[in-house]
Amino acid sequence: MLPLNVALVSEVPDVEIAELNRIGAAIQKQITRDFGPIWNIQANLSAFVRLEDIPVDYWIATLCYGIPEGSGGHSDADGRPAAFIEWTDNWSHTASHEILEMLADPWGKRLIAGPSVKPDQGRVEYLVEVCDPCQSSECAYTVNGEIVSDFYTPNFFDTVSAEGVRYCF
Repeated sequence: MLPLNVALVSEVPDVEIAELNRIGAAIQKQITRDFGPIWNIQANLSAFVRLEDIPVDYWIATLCYGIPEGSGGHSDADGRPAAFIEWTDNWSHTASHEILEMLADPWGKRLIAGPSVKPDQGRVEYLVEVCDPCQSSECAYTVNGEIVSDFYTPNFFDTVSAEGVRYCF
């Protein structure tokens, strides 16, 4: 399988390329070491100074002051996979969350069956948002000293839980 290419770029003037590179390196390690083997995904994450510098075959993760209206979740205005990361003091956590979700479900439409959280509802379909159930800061962990998001594994949707099975990283 060919790896996906993801560009990390900032529209926040105070975030310099050194910070993008540092956080990008932590998320790249998370993808390669933690997320990729579990979800069978290979991806390369690179930081860029300007949108104009990004090669055409890259998916884009953009750090911005607010989520653009009409951004469509995980796609840009042209329908390509994209992630929009709201700048905060712990934006590395949000960046990891959005990038992992984009990799697992590029267009934000993938459904998977699993037992309902509501009693007596049986099996239902859930959107594959791999970081949402464990998105709190308490579930986060660090890579290279940067905070990154926890994520669930495909076993999260097992109909029966079993001892020793990993349901989140």
